[in-house]
Amino acid sequence: MPMPENEPLLETRGLTVRYGGVVANDDVDLTVRAGEVVGLIGPNGAGKTTLVDAVTGFAPSTGEVLLAGRRIDRLSPHRRRRAGLARTWQAGELFGDLTVADNLAVTTQRRGVGGLVADMFGRRGTAAADPALELLGLGDCAARRPDELSLGRQKLVGVARALAGGSRVVLLDEPAAGLDTDESVAFGAEVRSMVETGLGVLLIDHDMNLVLDVCDRVYVLDFGRVIACGPPDEVRRDPAVITAYLGAEAIA
Repeated sequence: MPMPENEPLLETRGLTVRYGGVVANDDVDLTVRAGEVVGLIGPNGAGKTTLVDAVTGFAPSTGEVLLAGRRIDRLSPHRRRRAGLARTWQAGELFGDLTVADNLAVTTQRRGVGGLVADMFGRRGTAAADPALELLGLGDCAARRPDELSLGRQKLVGVARALAGGSRVVLLDEPAAGLDTDESVAFGAEVRSMVETGLGVLLIDHDMNLVLDVCDRVYVLDFGRVIACGPPDEVRRDPAVITAYLGAEAIA
């Protein structure tokens, strides 16, 4: 069912992660709406990946996580994924001995005897993966292996793998790491095209040109707390953000 206009697709309320006496995320409120790319930036150690881990169920947390208005913070990671919340990983290596289509099919493969039979006869559910490939302009890559693709296209395969099987929100953790300027620009264009279908995206990346050019809104974390949120041009001029992270050259 489509979300009402401007209603959050993903929302956190007071999300907090503690490891002993260390507060990694402190009372974080965040929203991602359908058709929106939201950036999450901050210094190393600010708690960005921890937040993604908490939202997707891989880190214990308190507070609320809502997907399309439904609380999912009590669900296991795989049930959150099944509900439509997907993510990528910083070390998201692809399976080099599988085709691109089969890399996606791994995430949608049935468990049990049915999945075993599909493996034996080479049917891994690639039809379910095809829409994600087409969405990211990778339809011509389905039968190729990842090492036959440029790094930029390999990164997009990682995003497509997160989307395979149906997702409403995807959290991208450093997806452009290692890309040169041209590859990063092309990657950002695909992300913008992706959300036109009504997906929501939370983007974490140290490439400030990518984040500030692609995102509709940006959150800034420092020591686990949100210190700023707003449109990119507003955030890049926020004195607290300049001091904590961007530096004066960011507004030049």
